[in-house]
Amino acid sequence: MPCPSQDPSGAHQIRGPSRAPSSLILGPTRSFPGIDSQPSLCYVNVQPQPQEEAKEEQTAMVPQTIPLRRCRYCLVLQPLRARHCRECRRCVRRYDHHCPWMENCVGERNHPLFVAYLALQLVVLLWGLYLAWSGLRFFQPWGLWLRSSGLLFATFLLLSLFSLVAGLLLASHLYLVASNTTTWEFISSHRIAYLRQRPGNPFDRGLIRNLAHFFCGWPSGSWETLWAEEEEEEEGSSQAV
Repeated sequence: MPCPSQDPSGAHQIRGPSRAPSSLILGPTRSFPGIDSQPSLCYVNVQPQPQEEAKEEQTAMVPQTIPLRRCRYCLVLQPLRARHCRECRRCVRRYDHHCPWMENCVGERNHPLFVAYLALQLVVLLWGLYLAWSGLRFFQPWGLWLRSSGLLFATFLLLSLFSLVAGLLLASHLYLVASNTTTWEFISSHRIAYLRQRPGNPFDRGLIRNLAHFFCGWPSGSWETLWAEEEEEEEGSSQAV
């Protein structure tokens, strides 16, 4: 039985949302008068439809010398200092790290709030540490002191450990903020393309300007523009020498 709607090439064209690979279609198996009861075979040739190209996240023009790369998970063109977070399943601008305690990434918009959170946490821990220390009484027999102040002393030791961790985290982040560096860039500078090309930090604008930009958003500007300006200054100084 001939295949319906065949073109001159003998291939049956299927139009519609189906994207099935080339296959065989079995014709009717019921017997009718004057029609062969054997199933007919029709070869189907489905042409793959071209997929739409992934849309670019950035529409602003950036200098061609900036080594932007495409995320292999989100298929977006990542700006400088951005990184894909597998836990959050998205790309984060000025990626610092993923905080498991907050279940969220620390990036460009919430990094100042994270530093303020660390400072507030340290203040609360120090306050609890002071209260625990003020409640201890050491001029007692050992057995009586252990029964009356043993739990309070264990709390004091635990608060001391937490205060030390919070203080170290706050100090490290303040150091990174002062030098305009993220935790990811500080740990993996040898793996980041835009940092391997420079001997130093291309985003460092001095202590005052780094702090002003981090906490107040001034001076404003994209990291791509700052990276390009630093490169032009280095090229000009090398030519002058």
